[in-house]
Amino acid sequence: MLDHTVARWVRAHGGSAALAELAGWASLADGHGDSALPLRGEAAGRHGMPPLEDDAMEQVMADPMVTVVTTGSTQAAPAVAATPFVVDSGYFYLLRNHLHEGVVARHANTRRAGAGTEPEGSSADIDVLFHGDGSGRVAAQRAAVAQVPGKRLFVLTGGPGTGKTTTVLRMLMLLLKRRAGSGAAPAVVRIGAPTGKAAQRLSESLRDGARLMRDGQTRLPEDWHPWLDASLNAPASTLHRLLGSRGHGGGFVHHAGNPVPADIVIVDEASMVDLAMLRHLLEALREDAALILVGDADQLTSVGTGSVLLDLVGAMEAAADPGLVRLSHSFRADQSLLPLNEAVRLGDIDAFERAVIDAGDQVRRVQIGAPHELDAALATWARSLADGLRAAGAFSPLPRGADGAPDQVAVLGALDGLRERQLLCALREGEFGAEAANRHLESSVRAASSGGALSLTRGEWYAGRAVMITRNDYTAGLFNGDVGICLEDADGALGVWFAVTVAASAASAASAGSAASAGSAASAGSAIDDDAAAPATERSRRAVCFVPGSLPDHQGGFAITIHKSQGSEYREVAVLLPPDPDNRILSRQLLYTGISRARQKVQLWASDAVLRRAISTPARRSSGLRARLDASQWS
Repeated sequence: MLDHTVARWVRAHGGSAALAELAGWASLADGHGDSALPLRGEAAGRHGMPPLEDDAMEQVMADPMVTVVTTGSTQAAPAVAATPFVVDSGYFYLLRNHLHEGVVARHANTRRAGAGTEPEGSSADIDVLFHGDGSGRVAAQRAAVAQVPGKRLFVLTGGPGTGKTTTVLRMLMLLLKRRAGSGAAPAVVRIGAPTGKAAQRLSESLRDGARLMRDGQTRLPEDWHPWLDASLNAPASTLHRLLGSRGHGGGFVHHAGNPVPADIVIVDEASMVDLAMLRHLLEALREDAALILVGDADQLTSVGTGSVLLDLVGAMEAAADPGLVRLSHSFRADQSLLPLNEAVRLGDIDAFERAVIDAGDQVRRVQIGAPHELDAALATWARSLADGLRAAGAFSPLPRGADGAPDQVAVLGALDGLRERQLLCALREGEFGAEAANRHLESSVRAASSGGALSLTRGEWYAGRAVMITRNDYTAGLFNGDVGICLEDADGALGVWFAVTVAASAASAASAGSAASAGSAASAGSAIDDDAAAPATERSRRAVCFVPGSLPDHQGGFAITIHKSQGSEYREVAVLLPPDPDNRILSRQLLYTGISRARQKVQLWASDAVLRRAISTPARRSSGLRARLDASQWS
């Protein structure tokens, strides 16, 4: 194990036995997402580490391989770099995490303290953007749009359905209009997200919001349409692509010496951003650039180290920082799940029980504590899944369009059918994990696809199979988290289809390449970035096709982990939790993230004891970042 390797490395380089043990524990904590290991107080002894005796503590702090910092400074002091470990304000750090925290805090606090004196958005502009609606339901949205001018760091947080995307769209329109009014050059806007799926979903949501503002009930006056179009001209990409990842070589093209060429950078699904990535992003931005972080601070934190959005929101709320706005009003037509989500978010078990009862058929609890109970639940779910795919046309040969290629409407209908319901699992491996559940569902759906007769002539591929990409492939235009469906064309050939947002100029290429080679489809798929500057009225949702054997790394998509589901929504979800109430993965953030993916219906596959443990257990990551972001550090 890496932890033991770290401990052996310390001993091999002259470190004490006490330091070697502590370094091993710090490595273990880092693997669990902690950026630091607490040495004092209630949090000490984290992950099972035995408490340090006073003499051992003194020995560690006196070790030449440790630098002791007593100031809690946000500066990444050059002297610290001389040792591989740091003790700072009662926390034990691996050097890289201490440097990450220091740089993130310094940049964030500088941006917070350096907010310009630019006046807030005028009430007249705000009224236009909100069509004169001054009611309480949009009060927080109006505040966000009014307060964003002049901010170099702005955080917008809120749960699903609270209007984060439409608020971002209005914020962008106001910023672009004001900049044009000042006589400055048009602002360069870039949009990023931790995953390609999240970036694509944001593009789709912005486009849908723009359509309503152009032609729908929330139609804007025509003199605002140029700013509406300009708001959608920003290319959306993964953060790695935004920074210019050098791939396996490490590092990024954009850094402090070569900043990202952008005036405004928006990051969606910011709860998924880890400590190291936020450091790289902050270092790569120009000092005068505005950074807008958008996300749900109550969701699961990143799979990497740290809980940066949660720490930022906590510090900014404590300081009443005007650079933070939390949205709470939900605009979803179906309100039945909102009390359930809120009860879990707050860890209120009694409110959860009431919400389940009040939701009626919208929430179903399935008691699962043994393998045979899980098998029964999976069998029932598989039947509903297969019925939905059959109704969406996923099992039938695709009709031809006017151009002779598979009909786009039919393909997109099948993809939409796939998003109707999703099984979300807390675990990836094991009897109660996503991999085992997906195998069960694959077998049932395959049988339904072939009319009950399992055919092995095509190997693992069959009409209706769902897959999720697990590795970014920029050449193909497919990204980690993208979900596609295997469909059969009129000639009997199988292809795997994915929905992308492309410009009209690329739409014909997407259609033409749909039944051709993976290379032509990849070219169409890459239009997500390359053609994102097309006017909003010319952008559309298209489907592109890949030969099954040409796909980058992928896995079955009928059952995925809750972590993988972030940034997605489905009409109905089933959330499968492990049967052991003492499983360390259980937390209210985990459960909240899972159930909040549902728009209309939720099934909870867990015992009462497991649900209670999840709701009552907040997920906490050990870090010194929140203290570094405290108002006393920057005010």
